[in-house]
Parts: sequence; C-alpha cells; structure tokens
Amino acid sequence: MTSRYPQADLSRVRRSSIRDRQSKVHLRDFARPVPEGASVRELIDSLPRLLAAGSLRRAAEAIAGAAREGRAVVVCLGGHVIKTGHAPVLIDLMTRGVITAAATNGAGAIHDLKIALFGHTSEYVERGIGDGAFGMAHETADFLNRAVVEGSKLQLGFGESVGRALVAADCPNRHVSLFAAAYELRVPVTVHVGVGTDVVHMHPSADGAAIGDTSLRDFRILVEAMRGLGGGGVLMNIGSAVVLPEVILKALTVLRSLDVDLAGFTGINMDFVQHYRSNQQVVNRVAELGAEGISLTGHHEIMVPLLAAAVLDEMQARAHREKEGR
Repeated sequence: MTSRYPQADLSRVRRSSIRDRQSKVHLRDFARPVPEGASVRELIDSLPRLLAAGSLRRAAEAIAGAAREGRAVVVCLGGHVIKTGHAPVLIDLMTRGVITAAATNGAGAIHDLKIALFGHTSEYVERGIGDGAFGMAHETADFLNRAVVEGSKLQLGFGESVGRALVAADCPNRHVSLFAAAYELRVPVTVHVGVGTDVVHMHPSADGAAIGDTSLRDFRILVEAMRGLGGGGVLMNIGSAVVLPEVILKALTVLRSLDVDLAGFTGINMDFVQHYRSNQQVVNRVAELGAEGISLTGHHEIMVPLLAAAVLDEMQARAHREKEGR
C-alpha cells in the first residue's frame, strides 16, 4: 500500500558542493577554553567571534579608540546601574579620562546619594507601600532637595548641585559616589528628572521650581558635552528604557540644528532586556547621522565590569602597539 497523495520527485533537485557555499560560522570563530590564571585579554580572545561576542569587542574598541583620540564618551545610565554597585567602575573610567560625561535620571542621583551618605540603598517597596512608609526617609529627601535649591540659586545643574553638596558634607562614602567623584574631577554628570517620579518629590522639602531649573540646565550641559561625539566618539545608554533615550533624541536634534557634525560616532545600547526606545534612539536612528549602532544584552552586574575591563585592556594593547611602532 502506498500513499494516496502525490509526492515531489527529489531526484531532480539542483544540488551543490558545500565547498562552493558561503558559511556564516567557521572553525576559526569558535570559542577556546580559558587557560588557568588567564588575563583579561586571554578571556576576551577566548570568546567566540560570533554575534554578541563580536559586538562586545566592537564596543570596547570604539570606547578605547575614542579615549585614545580625545573624543567624547558620554554614558547615560538608569538608576539600576548605580544600585547594582557600578559607581566604582564608572569612577575609574572617569579618572582615566575615558568617560567625559554621564547622564542619569532622578533615581540614579538618589541611589548614589544614599550610598554616599549611609552606605546602603534600595528599600523593600512591597513592605512600605501598604502603610505609606515607602520612600519617606527624611534624611535622603531633605539633603537632596536642599542641595538642588541651593544649586538653583547658584545657577548650577542638578548633578553639579548634588556633587557639590556631597563633597561639602565630606560624606563618609564619597570615594564610591559617582556624583562626588565627578564633581571633583570636573566631569559633568547630568540628571534628567520626571517630576513626580522620584521618592524625594513626596516630601515637603521638594521645590518644583528648583528641580525644573536645575534639570533643564542639565539638559543644556548634556547637549554641550555631546558636541564632541562626531569623528569617533561614543554615546552609550545603560539600563534606561524611556527617560534617557528620549533625552538623547532631543539632544542629538539640538546638535544637528546647531549644524554640529556627528558623523562617525558609535551608539551603544546595553540592557538586560532590549527596549524599543533605547534601541531606536541609540542604535537604529543614529545611522541617519552617519553613526554605527551596537546592541548588547546582559545583566548590568556582569556586562558593565566586563566591558570596562575589555576597554582598559584594548587601550593598553593600543598603547603597546604604538610604542612598538605598529
């Protein structure tokens, strides 16, 4: 008995040799076991030369190249990056002259301030929302809100106001405060606030006029800091799904309206989930400006230190090649 249905005759298909075909994966691209006691270079070299591993290398090369050429490296980050403990890594890159400016949201400033003053942050929201205790710590709110009011009187930006206040208070953990370190290094860290989105806005010390004044000034500071992106700079977004990507879009628009040539920069979006706005603004739309976009996906607590290590290793390798005349 045979099938009642007709079948295609495969004896007539056109076949070819695999030797004549192009392939996307080759043996030379495979990962290699990491040797015992491996260096950062050996770790990076051991990764497969495929997909995200290739993107990681390109990102590290772009950042290292920008640093070597004195171009802008602007890092935008959500509050989660601060509360997962990456301020020391970012401070190190600032100190080495790699990061030339940073931008965050109100949550980033709040987490950094709490670490600087008290050494801990990130409360249990579900325990506090029921009885109205969530976000009601008066020390955090009063310190930050007072800093912003004083900064507004001095015509400072929001981030500069917070950094200035932390340094003036000689806070016990200022060595791991992104805002305090940036203030002392004269590296701008800007804060882009959505009024009503931060716990400090629930307190009577919050001053809407001062918040708006300093945050708007920070937008203009960020635009100016991004002026040096063209010709090899890097614009990076880490862990902000909405606020910073939208700020980036407006800042790029202002720069083009001012006839600033942005061609040749690299946009890098890194998050544990790839969101629409961040990929659109930092990866896809930058192509219209003559830029390359790179997406990296992974947890901040792994990817940020890994990328930073890869950048520093690439900078060292470039310096060695230049010294050897290659």
